[in-house]
Amino acid sequence: MYNSIITQFNNTTNLFPDKYAIIDEKRSITFSNLQKEAFSVANSISLEYNSLPIAIYLPKSIDFVKSLVGVLYSGNFYIPLDTKSPLERIEKVIDNLQPKIIITNNACLSKLNSCKYKDYTILNIDLIETQNSCLQNNGYTKIIDVDPIYCIYTSGSTGLPKGVLLSHKSVNDFIFWIENEFNLDENTILGNQSPFVFDVSVIDIYICLKKGATMHIIPEMLFSFPVRLVDYVIENLINFIIWVPSVLISVANSRSLEGKCLDRLNKVLFAGEVMPNKHLNYWRKNLNNAIFANLYGPTEAAVISTYYKVERKFEDSEPLPIGRACSNMNILVLNKENKLINDQEIGELYIKGTALANGYYNDFDKSNQVFIQNPLNKNFRELIYKTGDLVRYNDFGELIYIGRVDSQIKHMGYRIELGEIENAVLSVPDIDNLCVLYNEIEKEIVLIYSTSSLDLHEIEIRKKIGLLLPKYMIPNKFLKIIEMPLNQNGKIDRQELKKIYKL
Repeated sequence: MYNSIITQFNNTTNLFPDKYAIIDEKRSITFSNLQKEAFSVANSISLEYNSLPIAIYLPKSIDFVKSLVGVLYSGNFYIPLDTKSPLERIEKVIDNLQPKIIITNNACLSKLNSCKYKDYTILNIDLIETQNSCLQNNGYTKIIDVDPIYCIYTSGSTGLPKGVLLSHKSVNDFIFWIENEFNLDENTILGNQSPFVFDVSVIDIYICLKKGATMHIIPEMLFSFPVRLVDYVIENLINFIIWVPSVLISVANSRSLEGKCLDRLNKVLFAGEVMPNKHLNYWRKNLNNAIFANLYGPTEAAVISTYYKVERKFEDSEPLPIGRACSNMNILVLNKENKLINDQEIGELYIKGTALANGYYNDFDKSNQVFIQNPLNKNFRELIYKTGDLVRYNDFGELIYIGRVDSQIKHMGYRIELGEIENAVLSVPDIDNLCVLYNEIEKEIVLIYSTSSLDLHEIEIRKKIGLLLPKYMIPNKFLKIIEMPLNQNGKIDRQELKKIYKL
């Protein structure tokens, strides 16, 4: 039988049955009880399913993790659905995914019942009784390493979310790397920040399940109050965090580390967007014994592809490297002629290795556009992932992130296609034309629009697109203009708009 995450979780449970596995706002749970409750979820899933999609529509909680483990015990793969997303977006995901089962609870059931797609079975977690019996549905014993483990939906340029499908081998290899690179074990106490619909959370969840680490699901409210957030980390003896830079920036801006004893916090990792050295230097000054690491990677390559341990001094104005490839992965940086760049060039980053996703769920055309044959290999089939990210090498041979080839951005830790925002805004009545741009300096999504209506105001647009988009995709700035500038091809001149509004 393949040594999957679940077989490793079984070993963890045997080693640390009474150790706390997860602590959330409402309760805590030991590894043995987590296993029992996951057994109950798995036993509630019909035996006829195997390697099929089961969605989880629950808030970030212990219930979510036990559902996730239950799905894996059943031999299927899970898909996290964002309970904070508008119903229309959830419907698009469900339509693409066609899940056999959706796991939810009483609190989320009413919204899910409003969904126009009904071709699935509801499994209400609140109605499942925890049993002391053994696992009846042992579908996990049939798993092989290329079988899917999860599917995470990211933003799509056409307004349709894309489901990135990862295999057991991809995730297992990545977790093996990070646990060894950063010495993560049963003594690790994780402070989870990432939403479970965001791929970075995979690190927290699987280090907990595989190594016996304790994971604190930090109350979301605390991330709006940096001082209280730092106090929580201290009080709960948290020694490992992997947060999006915007959270670290907020703590630095509020000077919340000063006068605090953070000797326990010895590993600070960050991923999802660019981390400014100005704010990182504040953290390094106040945690001078901690390991800091910048992680980079798309969802399509099992969370993280490159990393950089911050060991030398950086000026505030310097860019922070994204470093070098993780183990069992390789990075290619190609120019427009599909040749390796020289030391002075900027090129597009491509990834190869076992971490690559199986592609986009139910979308072979889109998969084939970005999972492509290595142009440097003319002799046999070798797929690489075209990231769309522009990078260059610095004098140390380290990768430096430059920006996006297209309109995809990274904002608040999320990968967002600006086209999806444009698609939503275009549905607002009285919008004549629009363009959505991203201000890299200010970290702002900027909506520039024209309208012939005198009654259409920013508050109305916000209200209407709030029904279509998650909060993190709502533009930060709204600019109303008389007419959109067009280029020679009759398309909106985005470069001209960037120049006019200094974006």
